[in-house]
Amino acid sequence: MIGPVTDPTIGVTFRPQSPPEELREVARSAEAAGIAQLWLWEDCFCEGGLSAATAALACTERLHVAVGLLPVPLRNPALAAMEIATVARMFPGRFHPGLGHGVLEWMEQVGARVPSPMTLLREYTTAVRDLLHGRTVDVEGRYVRLRDVALDWPPASPPPLLVGGRGPKTVGLAGEVADGVILDSVLSLDQVREGVAIAAAASRAAGRADEPFDTVVFVEVDAAAPDVAARIDESVATLAGIGAGTVVFQPTGEAPDPLPLIAACAKRG
Repeated sequence: MIGPVTDPTIGVTFRPQSPPEELREVARSAEAAGIAQLWLWEDCFCEGGLSAATAALACTERLHVAVGLLPVPLRNPALAAMEIATVARMFPGRFHPGLGHGVLEWMEQVGARVPSPMTLLREYTTAVRDLLHGRTVDVEGRYVRLRDVALDWPPASPPPLLVGGRGPKTVGLAGEVADGVILDSVLSLDQVREGVAIAAAASRAAGRADEPFDTVVFVEVDAAAPDVAARIDESVATLAGIGAGTVVFQPTGEAPDPLPLIAACAKRG
């Protein structure tokens, strides 16, 4: 369901430019500050998204951890479903995985780039979501080929599977086949508004308008700015008004420290 949101969930990003050994302190600080979600990225060639998410979940008790996003060319979809299901079962209700094309230049660098990223993402997201929901998948697609595959340990409550995108085709695909969309911080407010509308239209066209759907929007913030709390409040109010269910703040800079941003988000309002 997509529409105006009264009280969006607030998240903060631990960016992959930070050393992985700093993640535990950041995760514990986010939980202590009352931040709802900690978001990770799987950028080549930084931290592994699933291993980092598991570490953050293991050292906290209530914090929700999300990966936005996992590049689909890097993993077989059966393996991705196995790993996501394992984390979801160990930390029920606290893990939010996201899928996406990945940076195509990086995918080419590792020999994983495909001629049609959209086809791959559609086939992959559908297969992984079906596996997480305990279904047997038998598909012979252009890229995804699974024969009578089912998980032995599907999660009792499958985590929402999100899709990250910038262009209208990918955002529309998220509305059609995923449980939410991740909209990048490089997008303008008008582009975010357009993305929300595109995802909603695709969801309606697929007959899924009444199903839960999360719209996640990333926002860059300079935690050192004197009016950072006001900027955070303004972003939350504006984005909630156009349908963002989750607003994720990411620190700026080449070597971003998320701790000041966590403190700023904790003091908002």
